[in-house]
Amino acid sequence: MLRLLVSTGEVSGDLQGSLLIRALFAEARDRGLGLEVLALGGERMRQAGAELIADTAPMGAIGLWEAVPLILPTLQLQRRLRRWLTSHPPDGVVLIDYMGANVNLGLRMKRLFPQVPITYYIAPQEWAFRLGEGGTTRLIGFSDRILAIFPEEARFYGARGAAVTWVGHPLIDTLTEQPTRAEARQRLGLSPSDPVLLLLPASRRQELRYLLPPMAQAVAELQKRHPALKVLVPTGLKGFEPELEQVLAAAGVNARVIPAADSDRLKPDLCAAADVALTKSGTANLELALRGVPQVVTYRVSRVTAFVAKQILRFNVPHISPVNLVLNERLVPELLQDQLTPEAIVAATEPLLKAGSHEHRAMLEGYGRLRRELGEPGVTRRAAAAILDQLSVTA
Repeated sequence: MLRLLVSTGEVSGDLQGSLLIRALFAEARDRGLGLEVLALGGERMRQAGAELIADTAPMGAIGLWEAVPLILPTLQLQRRLRRWLTSHPPDGVVLIDYMGANVNLGLRMKRLFPQVPITYYIAPQEWAFRLGEGGTTRLIGFSDRILAIFPEEARFYGARGAAVTWVGHPLIDTLTEQPTRAEARQRLGLSPSDPVLLLLPASRRQELRYLLPPMAQAVAELQKRHPALKVLVPTGLKGFEPELEQVLAAAGVNARVIPAADSDRLKPDLCAAADVALTKSGTANLELALRGVPQVVTYRVSRVTAFVAKQILRFNVPHISPVNLVLNERLVPELLQDQLTPEAIVAATEPLLKAGSHEHRAMLEGYGRLRRELGEPGVTRRAAAAILDQLSVTA
């Protein structure tokens, strides 16, 4: 029986981890291998068949000040993990995104168990956000193979000496369910003709604080201008529902908040039913693009984090949305920091509600180009095969 440790954090990592775990079990069955998957992740990974060592899905923050509340829980988890590794050494390790914690884990594993192969799947986006020309590529030192999901990511790490394989983006594998607009709206109990806005404000606690209030004010104004506008709000993480409902109601938004337990299952219908999405920056941007939903992207961090990033670290990138990063152009609007005002959100969103508008048509055309950059179906099976190949090499 092979024992594999899969480590990730945050909601997006939990989703990608669950897709990979299902593929790993399928690939292992085809090879006649017994497989046990132990995980640092979330409920999605548990449902995919992993045994959870710890739930890391809620442990996500972007920024310096924002990460302070997570320092103690992270240190406690690291102590628990060290004890666990000593008594349960795995045959292989897969690290998914989640840069700080996973780089520390990778370095520790390579020091304690140098013979155990480490695969980094969905590497941190150093190719897009690195500071300076060299990048902070510490993961090359402990990763036996990097499975890249973006072509530019593969080029970046390959040029720096990593053993890298481009497998494509795993969201490609989720597109098998593509309901029609009419089917989706019927299942969701929506009118065939009313405009529908999909609101995706948060998968981290900090985003409820920084992003939700201006987004709620903007949506309230859009409903004033378009009284028939329906607003659907899938919950990013369990426990977010009360705060979402409270802030939206206080802003005067008439919305349907969908519990976290139902959000993944309803995702294909929600995207098919939507005319436009108002969303935070992240993996959701790619999923919306692949499902053909025009979108406006937002993000904001604390003023302390923003000051340090801009004035001290000289952090300056042309885009933050994965859609724009892959295409290297500003296809989807990005409203960041002080630009994130209700007025700016309304101005960027309203043209996308009109199916025949120039903005709407241009975005859908760009989505077609994006789709061609992300590879072919079978991504997670290719990744699973590469991971199990690593284990067989060292067996």
